[in-house]
Amino acid sequence: MTTALPTRINGGDLAVDTRGLTKRFGDQVALSDVSVQVPVGAVYLLVGPNGAGKSTTLKVLLDLVRTDQGTAEVFGLNCRERAPEVRANIGYVPERPDWGYGWMRVGRLLKHHALYYPTWDADYATKLAQKFELRMDRKIGVLSKGQARRVHLTMALAHRPPLLLLDEPTDGLDPLMRDETLGVIADHLADSPTTVVLSTHHVEEVERLADHIGVLRNGELRAQMSRTDLDAGLRRYRVEVPERWAGAPSLNGSVLRRVTSAREVQWTVWGQEADVLQKLTAAGGTVREVAPLSLLDATLALLNPND
Repeated sequence: MTTALPTRINGGDLAVDTRGLTKRFGDQVALSDVSVQVPVGAVYLLVGPNGAGKSTTLKVLLDLVRTDQGTAEVFGLNCRERAPEVRANIGYVPERPDWGYGWMRVGRLLKHHALYYPTWDADYATKLAQKFELRMDRKIGVLSKGQARRVHLTMALAHRPPLLLLDEPTDGLDPLMRDETLGVIADHLADSPTTVVLSTHHVEEVERLADHIGVLRNGELRAQMSRTDLDAGLRRYRVEVPERWAGAPSLNGSVLRRVTSAREVQWTVWGQEADVLQKLTAAGGTVREVAPLSLLDATLALLNPND
């Protein structure tokens, strides 16, 4: 039996609302009935292994990929029917920069990009360029991955959009610039009312920023919830057990990760703590420790296939 993890966020205004997104590329299923809800003002962490469907989901919101089934809305606007209006409200950092104009210099690109956004803040763009150490005379085509990422971040942030879609925003950056970039994003959120959907493999870096989480695996939304619900519902239990312990069958499907030795188990369990404690005790275990999880450990547990 599969554990009943929450997959819907209810209540409040939504910046992003998708319903039943399904997308196939040939025989490969990229998305399968994915319904994502991102509350206005949230920093929503979208996690999953490579090929889980994270980048495809973001591209659907931009109408860069069209689904076979399902609908997507950003601030109540249909992403397919009103794509230009939707994109005007979004700052986007793609996973892989795909420049169509490698001959253009960084400074010229920023000026060109600014023409499309009436809310472009030239002073802020200059400040970002200085923070990211952009060289305005460099041609786009010769930039390293990290340099290109910093240009994209400047383009995404400088018009202060109400929605940011950040696909691996620190990928390719050295540790110092990665830390600087996270600081810039945190400062941006403090200064500008913004909703963020952030996809990253560096989960530990956004521990302080993320307040909602969505977990994709094999194109399916495995879980979706607020950090408050995550912190309340997921715990690691260290339990002393008798010899030849038969386990706790009543918890089957709720145990997301298991580390078991002859006389002790460490289980990561989804459920109300009091209920889990009662079931472990009734099964003959002696609970020695109950601990919350870091965001990284919680993510790994949610991605782990059930035993």
